[in-house]
Amino acid sequence: MARIKYYYDTETCKYERVKVSKWDVFFNILGFFTVSLLMALSIVFIFTKYFDSPKEAQLRTENEELKFYYDLLSEETDRLYSMLEVLQDKDDNVYRVIFEAEPIPSTVRRAGVGGVDRYADLKKQGLEKGDLIISVLKKIDNLKKQMYIQTNSYDELFDLASRKEELLAAIPSIQPVNNKELNRLSSGYGMRPHPILKVKKFHPGIDFSAPQGTPVYATGDGKVREVKTLFGGYGKYIEIDHGFGYITLYAHLSGFEVRKGQNIKRGELIGYVGNTGQSTAPHLHYEVRKDGKVVNPINYFFKDLSPEEYEIILELAARETQSLS
Repeated sequence: MARIKYYYDTETCKYERVKVSKWDVFFNILGFFTVSLLMALSIVFIFTKYFDSPKEAQLRTENEELKFYYDLLSEETDRLYSMLEVLQDKDDNVYRVIFEAEPIPSTVRRAGVGGVDRYADLKKQGLEKGDLIISVLKKIDNLKKQMYIQTNSYDELFDLASRKEELLAAIPSIQPVNNKELNRLSSGYGMRPHPILKVKKFHPGIDFSAPQGTPVYATGDGKVREVKTLFGGYGKYIEIDHGFGYITLYAHLSGFEVRKGQNIKRGELIGYVGNTGQSTAPHLHYEVRKDGKVVNPINYFFKDLSPEEYEIILELAARETQSLS
């Protein structure tokens, strides 16, 4: 029951009953509810700020689990990258060296994937952890691309391995003339005094001095590419294409025993030492080319020489003697 209130009226000198209007009641009730509402909102704010709801607690736990698995996936991806780098290093510096294949350029191995809009759809979704997801997807895409390139490289190496016997037979690896006494090498590869011009010029092969008519042999399996006669320069010469980027040239010959397009084997007679073209004495000028560039033939005389004989031939080739052509 509502408590009745009185007040003392000084004019009548009596206690008069306090009359409460409906508006007073309304504003009192409104004030009570307003204060209650503010207190309730404050309590809710404090609770939501410092205490998780069951749903929020569940979502927070799920986020922590997803972050844990993301970190785990990122670490595994980095570990796979490290393993792949080891395989790539062995591929370039071991396997491809053995099979004399060019290493794969790093720009090819580590090129990007896709375009700038590859992950546009994922970005549009506005995921809270979208950047993390995209970063790991980029890692995985790049890893897949590098693995694909490495797989193709192994396919190429497998093909080279299956042709290794053919490669070994094709490499020019013996001396083109009989030189058991190692006394026929008269001029080596590199800068040498020219016999006619009397100035130092680059000598792209080695010269074997030998009597006219001395047999000349193919230094590796291959196909005769050229059989030509010039009045100057190389004179009568033969070119043999051995495949795998190898070409050998035999110049200043006196005669031929092969024809253009003929398949030959290592050690097969192809011609005879002569004194044709720009030559000052009977000799064989011999060149080896690899991938279109002349290389030192001395580095390929390993098939018919012992280590001691090879050391002697290296010493003879290093002497700065005048070339014969």
